[in-house]
Amino acid sequence: MTSPIVPPPVVLSPVVIAIDGPAASGKGTLAQRLADHFGYAHLETGRLYRAVAAKLLAAHPEATALTPPSEAEAARAAQHLVAADLENPNLYAEATGLMASKVAAYPAVRAALLDFQRTFAARPPDGKAGAVIDGRDIGTVICPDAPHKLFVTARPEIRAERRVKQLRARGVEAIHSAVLRDILERDAMDSQRTSSPLRQAPDAHLLDTSDLDVDQVFAAALALIEDKSQA
Repeated sequence: MTSPIVPPPVVLSPVVIAIDGPAASGKGTLAQRLADHFGYAHLETGRLYRAVAAKLLAAHPEATALTPPSEAEAARAAQHLVAADLENPNLYAEATGLMASKVAAYPAVRAALLDFQRTFAARPPDGKAGAVIDGRDIGTVICPDAPHKLFVTARPEIRAERRVKQLRARGVEAIHSAVLRDILERDAMDSQRTSSPLRQAPDAHLLDTSDLDVDQVFAAALALIEDKSQA
């Protein structure tokens, strides 16, 4: 008597929602809310680059975005990144943000962090069924085959207002004109770098959050994702 043929178990690939956009566009808030809604894991990739930048600034207090440490040193910092580095209280200082945009342009740094990000997407922690990942090159480089892609943006002046509120909420003094200047500088660095520049993927939905509150942004994103899922 032959044994019945048992089909192999069906292994479902994790669902990935890729969210890209410039600084203070609202992509991080949206990504976390979508992750909570679907029960997916969330990775804010900007924290990885900020953590590398913070490590470099701690080692070189005299460094600036105009005089950053070498690519080799930045790559070593990225290779030795640990979970505790992501909790550094200086991650969201403006100097850290500017340095993060600079070191993110180093191909060696991006290569050092590439596997971490792709592994997170392929095997979300805690066995979760999907991952929401936000950054600058998620839909174009990290997860180009993601079924759901959003490019979140807003007018620079609006983004500066948001960043000022964030900084002041953390007890950091912030002047709108200075923050706006920093945001424009970061936009230029992010979009003009040769390695994985910030750009909208051809198949990503554009979501301008300039005139939307957080609930409206979430509703618009959810509608786009659910519409794609039912297509």
